[in-house]
Formats: sequence, C-alpha cells, structure tokens
Amino acid sequence: MKTFSNISFLAIMLISVVSFSLNAQNIFDFGSDLNLKNWYIVNDDVMGGASNATLTINNSGHGVFSGKISLKNNGGFASTQHNFKKINVSKGNTINIVLKGDKKIYQFRIKENIYDYHSYVYNFITSGKWEVISINLKDMYPSYRGRKLNDKNFSGKQINQLSILISNKVEENFSLLIDKLYIK
Repeated sequence: MKTFSNISFLAIMLISVVSFSLNAQNIFDFGSDLNLKNWYIVNDDVMGGASNATLTINNSGHGVFSGKISLKNNGGFASTQHNFKKINVSKGNTINIVLKGDKKIYQFRIKENIYDYHSYVYNFITSGKWEVISINLKDMYPSYRGRKLNDKNFSGKQINQLSILISNKVEENFSLLIDKLYIK
C-alpha cells in the first residue's frame, strides 16, 4: 500500500537522483553505504549531561538518528558525527541532505579539518515530510561550543567532518531519517 509519505519520498528521490547525476559528489548514502564505522555519537554526556542518541540503518535503508534530549546536569544536546577523507568542495557550493524530520530544528555542522577547534554551522527546521535541505556553504558561520565566533563564514576548499546536532533547550524525543548527503 502506497501512502502519501511513500509517494512524497519517491518524488524527492527522483528529484535527488536527477540532481545528483548532474555533477554532484556523494558524501554518504545510507541506502548503499551500510557501514557506520566512521559515524560517531557525541552527546552532552561528554560534559556530564544525560541526553542519549543512536544512529542506525532501518529496514528501508535510511539512517535513523534518534534519541532523547535531557537538560539534567546542564546538558541539552545530542549529535552524530561523520569523519571521512577530505572532500574537495571548491567546485560545489551547496551540501544537500535528503531527509525526513520531526518538525524540529537541527544544526548541520562541518569542519575543514577534523582537528579544527571550531565548526561551521547552519540551522534548519524539518517539515515532517521527505525533503532536500540545501545548504549554501557560504552561509555556514563559525561556532565553538555553541557560541558564534567573530570570524568570516566558510570559505574553505575542503571538508573533513560533518555533524548533525539537536539542541533546542527543551527535553524532547527526536527522530531524523536521513537518506543521503551530497555536494552540488
């Protein structure tokens, strides 16, 4: 039985496939890259918090980033992080994420080099439907430990790490389905 949600996903996937075939560079595709060994969970427990999260692949081949945010012990965030060989982004200007969210606000983060102390950040809200979130790299601002830095937006030529984080300052459950991430 096809539902509207399945039809929406198929339409988004068709648009994504056409877009991807036009000079796109894959970062990660949960439908074909089934190995999560370079994905990590980083939650507020690194500083004493009590939030929890997991990243799994469901039977439909989508990444599922889900968990519960807790504000105990000054906590309040959960994230999943992907480390990879450096990707040249000098020819692409947007990162696209095919996902289905839960109508919550998330933060997409990149690092030019894994060991940089700061990340470049972009906040987005999910609609509850399958969609493509397109993020212009030049719109990503530098941030460290949740504070915006007084420096220029991303202008690098490579990325070496990406993260998806949730930190809405409320105790809440969350669930984000991710199909793929690519640069165009």
